[in-house]
Amino acid sequence: MNTRTRTRALTRSLGDSAFATEGLTNARTRIVGARTGLLADAIVGSVRIFRIARAAMGTAGQHLAAVVTPVGWALLLLVPVGFLTGYGFGWIELVVAAWAGLVLLCLAALYLISSAPLDVDLSLVSVRVAVGDDASGHVVVRNPRRVQLRGANLEVPMGHGLIEIALPPLAHNGQYRREFAVPTVRRGVVPIGPARSIRADPVGLVRREQSWTQTASLFVHPRTVAIPSMSSGLVRDLEGNPTRDLSTSDMSFHALREYQPGDERRSIHWKSTAKTGVHMVRQFEETRRSHLLVALSLANGDYATDDEFEMAVSVAASLGARAIRDTRDVTVAVSAATPEFATRKVFAVTPLPTLSRARLLDALAAVDRAAAALAIVDVARVASDQVVGVSVAFLVCGSPVNSSQLRAASAKFPPGVETVAIVCDPESVPGVRALAGLTVFTIGYLEDLKAFLARSAAA
Repeated sequence: MNTRTRTRALTRSLGDSAFATEGLTNARTRIVGARTGLLADAIVGSVRIFRIARAAMGTAGQHLAAVVTPVGWALLLLVPVGFLTGYGFGWIELVVAAWAGLVLLCLAALYLISSAPLDVDLSLVSVRVAVGDDASGHVVVRNPRRVQLRGANLEVPMGHGLIEIALPPLAHNGQYRREFAVPTVRRGVVPIGPARSIRADPVGLVRREQSWTQTASLFVHPRTVAIPSMSSGLVRDLEGNPTRDLSTSDMSFHALREYQPGDERRSIHWKSTAKTGVHMVRQFEETRRSHLLVALSLANGDYATDDEFEMAVSVAASLGARAIRDTRDVTVAVSAATPEFATRKVFAVTPLPTLSRARLLDALAAVDRAAAALAIVDVARVASDQVVGVSVAFLVCGSPVNSSQLRAASAKFPPGVETVAIVCDPESVPGVRALAGLTVFTIGYLEDLKAFLARSAAA
């Protein structure tokens, strides 16, 4: 091989090693750049081993933190301290205690080695109930193993509580069923589950949980009352109800009158015109359909007690459910809350789903009042801007809202909108009073709403 050939081979070799990593942006190039050779390979290998070990230690640490109880962590700390202090100062009693603690840790670790597979079914009799109704569910546990299941415990979280189930010995395909009741004294969404098996040592050093089911939700709806149908409104509709307002074109005939400039020729009644010699036009009663707005305040300042707020939610639920049953156009809006770190007040309302009664009550089961939520006056102002075609507006609030605030809220709606304020106050005498362009219902019980609306419909 001549000098030129050796030079080309050396150049090719150097070129391959120098530019083999050119254009790469992987982890190797970030660690050693374009360097190759044994030293670079050793550095990269060390980094890979360190990352694998760190990931394994992190995973092990997470599992360890999930199974070791505070008592177990305390014993893990005291055992090495006991060995060092006992052997260092010749304290035999401390050495014996350290060995006893080590034995307890080893025995506790045996409880984490195996886990018995279970078939667990968690179900509710009904996922929607009203406040005060009976609600229950059941857990069915089956042993799929060929050996007998012994000493297993099961836990089912239920809201802020916990159901503990000590499973009896189960043979192969053996089954155990446990029913439980769910308290429904308060409105809300109660999470139930997941059902999880518990393995723990008798001393309480370790505790292993394994979930077998998903979380189920029980919707505890607000209590509602049957109220009369609401049919007043200002929105024209072919299936609406006739009103006292007259129109030249509609479905319900009212009377004949003389022709006036601007009337349409198609409205002329030619037979009457021929008899009287004067052009006569038809006149109709305008039919209209209600678009109801139910505005519920969630502000803390609009309610004196929790009972007032729960009654207000029930009022909104009763009005919305009746409108949905009557196939009326209805909007149920609640006040939105301003975020904690916002620089300015947020003026917005949150419309709730009204496609069905169940979806509306599901949404109302989850609402709660807040200090930063909009008050009733702001709710009325925002709702009047966002909801188009409102004919009847119900403003629902508590006893702290005075008459001037109610009048200010009513003034936010355009002329022609019938505004009704419903003040929930269990401590006051129920009554009806009329303010300027506003009707105020003060109710002490939910049933008072039914009586007042029935009286208004009759009037």
